[in-house]
Amino acid sequence: MELPYQFTVTATTKEIRADYASLDEGTGSGKSATIAGRLMLRRVQGKVAFGDLQDMSGRIQLFAPAKATPEFDSFTSLNIGDWIGVTGEIMKTKRGELSVKVEQWVILASADRPFPDKWHGITDPDLRYRQRYVDLWVTEEARENFLMRSKMLSLTRRWLEAKNFLEVETPVFHPIPGGALARPFSTHHNALDTELYLRIAPELYLKRLIVGGFERVFEIARVFRNEGISTRHNPEFTMLELYQAYADWNDIMELAESLIEHLAIELTGSALISYDGKEIDLTTPWRRATLNDLIEEHSGLDVSLDTPVDELRSICKKLDLEILPAWGAGKLLLEIYEKTVEPNLWGPCFVTEYPSEVSPLSREHRQKPGYTERFEAIIAGREILNGFSELVDAQEQQKRFEEQLAQNKAGDEEAMVVDSDYVRALEYGLPPTGGIGIGIDRLVMLLADVQTIRDVILFPTLRPEQQTNSRTELDLPRD
Repeated sequence: MELPYQFTVTATTKEIRADYASLDEGTGSGKSATIAGRLMLRRVQGKVAFGDLQDMSGRIQLFAPAKATPEFDSFTSLNIGDWIGVTGEIMKTKRGELSVKVEQWVILASADRPFPDKWHGITDPDLRYRQRYVDLWVTEEARENFLMRSKMLSLTRRWLEAKNFLEVETPVFHPIPGGALARPFSTHHNALDTELYLRIAPELYLKRLIVGGFERVFEIARVFRNEGISTRHNPEFTMLELYQAYADWNDIMELAESLIEHLAIELTGSALISYDGKEIDLTTPWRRATLNDLIEEHSGLDVSLDTPVDELRSICKKLDLEILPAWGAGKLLLEIYEKTVEPNLWGPCFVTEYPSEVSPLSREHRQKPGYTERFEAIIAGREILNGFSELVDAQEQQKRFEEQLAQNKAGDEEAMVVDSDYVRALEYGLPPTGGIGIGIDRLVMLLADVQTIRDVILFPTLRPEQQTNSRTELDLPRD
């Protein structure tokens, strides 16, 4: 059987449902439509067959009487999952089901492997992620999650463009890993005979553009971090990063909370959402609290940069934290915070005033030496975004890079190295600037109310598939 090279569709199932919802029961519309999609359900009752055809927009019933349906026996022998094209009158059955009468039909592609049970979908999570092309058809929640993700990105672009932000693209290959504290993936460029790194953040290139005169820029960027895989981490993920000239951290906090409130309302209908069975109110303004105050609030520990380093190390030991000898008070404070506070912050809450030691790209706090004007937003016990008043002083940036390099050589693989070109860019002058990075995947998780990042990434990173003699039902082709 030769399959067609092309098929012309005149309507989607959603359009038919919208346009003919008021059709009377047991009547025809007198209008014909040509639709296409997968056959997801089929039942035969004597000389009449029924089926459910599903396209990207939804499902609609097929009504196939033997007298009107060409090759009726072949139609009733179709496999669940077969792609078909159908032309016929739009009608409503006596039971009130909007349908397309099958007056012409053609197979567009055969499903040679059986689809999962229509009532239970794919019950093995690993199989869902490996065979997303099946999961999207049989798991409605999966389709809804990815439709939400797509709409979120579109809404974000429109919202930022309305505020005069310019969308840009920056390199994925970096000669030096930078812009965040993370281990990079490396590769070799044969023609240049040089090592390159998949970007861990677009930050330093975006700030170069501020130096270049683009005053408001953003990028929705794929970034890569050579780290473990968990319910909150995937080595390849998506960040929204934006930078605004003449702004500080207060301006960026207001922008960030307003954007997320807007997305919540547009995507869920309300700023009051539910996540993992608990309510979260994303209505602005959000709470703001310092890192030190939150440590005391959640653990009773009154600690700061003035606390002796040996005392901080002793606290870390009591908390079963693994620490490096080279870490100073700032890094130890961060470790204590991440252990005692972050998982317990339901939020939304802006955690502010991070130590300079762990914020190498952030501007020094204008009133508190040793701290920076950096913030993170914590919602449902996890970081959703990170931002700050940007460090604009070239000499100070060089000093911070050198401190990071020393930590890197001392064994901290996530510490940065010196980016001399970025320092040179700062020497041409970076105006007061505020910036932010938002984890798109975690934000989708939040608004879709899912607990694992794999449910919001179409093709998450997985362990290599084990090839064995034992194969699942989905692995077996039809006879």
